[in-house]
Amino acid sequence: MTAVAARSDLDGLMLDIGARARTAAKTLALAPAAQKDAALGAMAQAIRTATPDILAANAEDMAQARANGTAGSFLDRLELTPARIEAMAAGLDVVAGLPDPVGSVIAAWTRPNGLAFERVRVPIGVVGVIYESRPNVTADAGALCLKAGNAAILRGGSESFRSAAAIHRALAQGLKAAGLPADAIQIVPTRDRAAVGAMLAGLGGAIDVIVPRGGKGLVARVQAEARVPVFAHLEGICHVYVHAAADLELAKNVVLNAKMRRTGICGAAETLLIDRAVVATHLKPLVAMLLEAGCAVRGDETVQAADPRVTPATEADWSTEYLDAIISAKVVDGIDAAIAHIERYGSHHTDAILTEDAAAAERFLAEVDSAIVLVNASTQFADGGEFGFGAEIGIATGKLHARGPVGVEQLTSFKYKVRGHGQTRA
Repeated sequence: MTAVAARSDLDGLMLDIGARARTAAKTLALAPAAQKDAALGAMAQAIRTATPDILAANAEDMAQARANGTAGSFLDRLELTPARIEAMAAGLDVVAGLPDPVGSVIAAWTRPNGLAFERVRVPIGVVGVIYESRPNVTADAGALCLKAGNAAILRGGSESFRSAAAIHRALAQGLKAAGLPADAIQIVPTRDRAAVGAMLAGLGGAIDVIVPRGGKGLVARVQAEARVPVFAHLEGICHVYVHAAADLELAKNVVLNAKMRRTGICGAAETLLIDRAVVATHLKPLVAMLLEAGCAVRGDETVQAADPRVTPATEADWSTEYLDAIISAKVVDGIDAAIAHIERYGSHHTDAILTEDAAAAERFLAEVDSAIVLVNASTQFADGGEFGFGAEIGIATGKLHARGPVGVEQLTSFKYKVRGHGQTRA
């Protein structure tokens, strides 16, 4: 087959996927909550039943990734275990138990002329999700889109191709068991990167929004090329600021968790800021703790002086998302300097302050312009499940429509329903 013919076949495949998704979206928009919840429950059970098949598919993906010399942090995102598969299924059960957003009235009022207005949640329509490495996104994205009445077109990464396909087969079984169209959640059945370009072009108007979930390169490409709206974040350059009034033991526990619980997720802390007021008491214990936990520390001159194992930080380190057991560390002159550093180098994703000073905490919450701002808690809570959303389709760092974990409500739009009794406008 010639390259032109192959591209023509791919274009036809993708346009067909888009057309079938648009048809399924019309059905889902009117599906009762009980039917969607039944599908989610059946999908969760199908995933549990298919655990051996999913693990076998994932083992093949892992073997290929290792053979390709893939980094350990990437392998952690790719790997599935029985516990992770159960967590995936449990997430679907949680989503099923959430209130159905479709049809809920956001606001209602009546004008002096008697017109009654309602702002009502409605599905977006067709959501395209482009993701890398994490096969669990297949279930998370499919479930959230379904609950919000949207059809989903999923394009997983080539490295998780087999795992995502095995999970998708379970989702399709659940949809059919509940009498909903299997086309409600489709997965792109090819590794060809041209499929991404087709989705970014909108599949002939079929896709209403694109959600990229992956590395900086993927998200930058999506934002540059997409001809449909995008919910995205470029990277998670997350900070933990140890304030002058921070409790040392609390700081040690939170910093260690924020950096080392899982280093390869977007909510992992990448920069530690330490107030100069507590350098004598807090700096050396925090740095030693990280180093002894296997985390490389790249610091400014003051941090280097605290421990000979610290290596010098470069200007580039302050704006680097390591996604690995590496952290940059800097001493700052008070809360003004900490907030200024976060504004200059951060990605508006997730940032935390550790302090016993309520006024400082409130100021940090008010002035740090990030999607998620925490006080005395790990940045690794940047997760839709931890927010009570059941799952997330991604973390949005923009300011339009969706920000932070994109859950069920964020996957709806709204329309106005206006009821009158013969009013005309003068």
